[in-house]
Amino acid sequence: MKQAVHFGAGNIGRGFIGALFSQSNYHVTFVDIAEKVINQLNADKGYNVVTAAEHAETLAVQNVSGLNNLTQEQAVIKAIKEATYITTAIGPNVLPRIAPLIAKGLAERVKTSDENVYVIACENQISATDLLKGYIFDALDEETKAHMINKVFFFNSAVDRIVPIQHNQGSLDVLVESYYEWVVEAPEDIPFVEGMTIVPDLAPFIERKLFTVNTGHAVIAYFGYLKGKETIDQTLRDSDIYEQVQQTLQETGNYLIKRYDLDREEHEAYITKIIERFKNPHLNDSVKRVGRAPIRKLGPQDRLIRPALEAKKVGLSYTYLAKAIAAALLFDPQEDKEAMKLQANIHEYGIEYVLKEVSGLEASDDLTKEIIAQYNALKS
Repeated sequence: MKQAVHFGAGNIGRGFIGALFSQSNYHVTFVDIAEKVINQLNADKGYNVVTAAEHAETLAVQNVSGLNNLTQEQAVIKAIKEATYITTAIGPNVLPRIAPLIAKGLAERVKTSDENVYVIACENQISATDLLKGYIFDALDEETKAHMINKVFFFNSAVDRIVPIQHNQGSLDVLVESYYEWVVEAPEDIPFVEGMTIVPDLAPFIERKLFTVNTGHAVIAYFGYLKGKETIDQTLRDSDIYEQVQQTLQETGNYLIKRYDLDREEHEAYITKIIERFKNPHLNDSVKRVGRAPIRKLGPQDRLIRPALEAKKVGLSYTYLAKAIAAALLFDPQEDKEAMKLQANIHEYGIEYVLKEVSGLEASDDLTKEIIAQYNALKS
């Protein structure tokens, strides 16, 4: 049986990428530090993926196992040596931590095998696989890198599937939305995986996804939180927030249409489809889950700052994006460590400092001034 190694045994890893490999007759080895999940994977050897819909469907995922990368390094290296695919769904910030172990596995592999291996980081980050490749190469000597040519291939990807907070304690089963998209920038002749779409140029797909799905989701979460809403679908019933989401996605859409020469009617239909997905009451998705880790989400290349900067560069409106950024700066649930750190920095150093340190924006930038004006308006 073909082998896949997937870093990240969380809900996205199990409910999305791992499930697609299983459907494609791969044995999936999940690598994680969550000992309880790893042990349960090895005991149960499977789990169910259930769609969040009025008429739910259940997919039985089989041929899976788990390894703890903290305590089973040699076993992970052995799995990498035998894998066709190595994928991740762990969060972009964790990629540098797992890269040295992947590097060790690849170094051992190319000594003894001429079989191709394909590395894909499935993260909400532009060029995430390029980042992972850089971290891996930092851990390798020049001779090993030379041996990897025409054996190890790195492909960027865009992933899209909503996986809400799970309420099934003690179970590996995962609730997911029915819709998913996994787009990979790669040659057509790579080994088949169910649900993987191969494209020659990923940029339009990943920016369309990040600046529609991720931007829209974040906008709902931050404004929902400010109004005391609990879930995403509940928040969208608020007409003012619905309008904010629509207008924000019009701004990101105007940039995407101009940048990639997209068909306006097709993109408008895409926006409508995305908002309809957010309305799904069966997901019961928490605004706090979607809004969590605001420092990462306010990064210069992420879902709010990047499209605002790109819109400004080409003379397009960014007013609603600036208001959404301001709302993110007011996100302060006590259980969110990043949110608490963000608020502490705002309190101690001020908004201008935070926008410079977190988002890379200068105080003199018109976008900075607009964000501060919107922040003060929302706060009052």
